[in-house]
Amino acid sequence: MEKSKLSELEWQIITTIWDIDRPVCVRDVLNKAYPKNEKAYTTVQTVMNNLFEKNILTREKIGLVNFYKPIEKKQAILKQEVQRFLNKTFSGSLNAMVSFIINSKEIDQKELEDLKKLISEIERSDK
Repeated sequence: MEKSKLSELEWQIITTIWDIDRPVCVRDVLNKAYPKNEKAYTTVQTVMNNLFEKNILTREKIGLVNFYKPIEKKQAILKQEVQRFLNKTFSGSLNAMVSFIINSKEIDQKELEDLKKLISEIERSDK
């Protein structure tokens, strides 16, 4: 099932939860992601409940505290978001996106060499 698009704040929260890599409560996420109280407890709580409603997180109440954990691994959500972006901007064509990036001059020579190396490694591993 395709998950709903994630907002920037939802991305911050789910990324923090993946980084912690264990069931977390709101306070855990708040302390890790916003150590200087940049966000209110209730804001983080609302976002985590939204991620639960979107079937991104599970929620289990232990005593008085809700603990959350991701349903899917980071890779699965990233793949879905990249595919959504490709479909929206490049008619689903990875080749068109890579061509755009390379031709936009936003890639430096080292990054280009790293990409060539990565492609060579993938080609060797497929044989």
